[in-house]
Amino acid sequence: MLPDPLFLNVHMYGIMIGVGVMAAFLILSFYCKKAGVSQKFSDFFFYNGLLSVAVGFGSASLFQSVYDYIENPSKGFRFGDRITFIGGLIGGVIFFLLVYFIVRKRIDGKLSQMLSIVPCCITVAHAFGRIGCFFAGCCYGKATDSFLGVKFPQLAYKVHPTQLYEAAFLFLLFAVMAYLVFCKGFKHNMSVYLICYGIFRFLIEFLRDDHRGALVAGMSPSQFWSVLMVVLGIVLIFLYGRFLAKTDYEEDVVGGTDDEESRED
Repeated sequence: MLPDPLFLNVHMYGIMIGVGVMAAFLILSFYCKKAGVSQKFSDFFFYNGLLSVAVGFGSASLFQSVYDYIENPSKGFRFGDRITFIGGLIGGVIFFLLVYFIVRKRIDGKLSQMLSIVPCCITVAHAFGRIGCFFAGCCYGKATDSFLGVKFPQLAYKVHPTQLYEAAFLFLLFAVMAYLVFCKGFKHNMSVYLICYGIFRFLIEFLRDDHRGALVAGMSPSQFWSVLMVVLGIVLIFLYGRFLAKTDYEEDVVGGTDDEESRED
């Protein structure tokens, strides 16, 4: 663990976050070139993505502040003490979509072109971020005597390194989704991500032992959002399936019309 600054108040946590964001945008750039995405649309994704990441950090802090306030209003509303990934994900995605729908008529591309690569980018960035959590000593698990146990400086006992468990899962999930999109042209990676990560996050919460406030009785805040992620992932399978079917139908109709006109000529 490296909780102290390495130099000039730069922590290993921040470095790993930076590495994760860079990896995400490198993967995005590679996909845009491989898939023939227009320069204008790829530029939009790049710059809007950067803004969304920044907004996501603010949203992550806001969500955590709300959880803490719900649990103990007497302490008042304190913004900026801690952050939570799912809160950041929600805020970042909402911001990205708002900007997209505002400018969509002025960019040369459709969101459906990128729907399967976006979760790959999110997952690899998140995986490096979890390694950063391990270095910072946050997001740890429950006490254990297992050989997997890790002793963090602020604790008097060994705990499950849930940060590394999650990082390993995220790298594996990224590898599977990257294979599906790059080698198979798979269109449903967003659903794969939402369902797989939602289930994993719900389960690993039972091993987590860093208290993060309250939202719904009987579940941690992350478990509540994990359930919604799984439901949304299932819904997206059907919605996106209907969208693809409609697109294919329209292409067939247009193609049939063109063929008939060419025969008449």
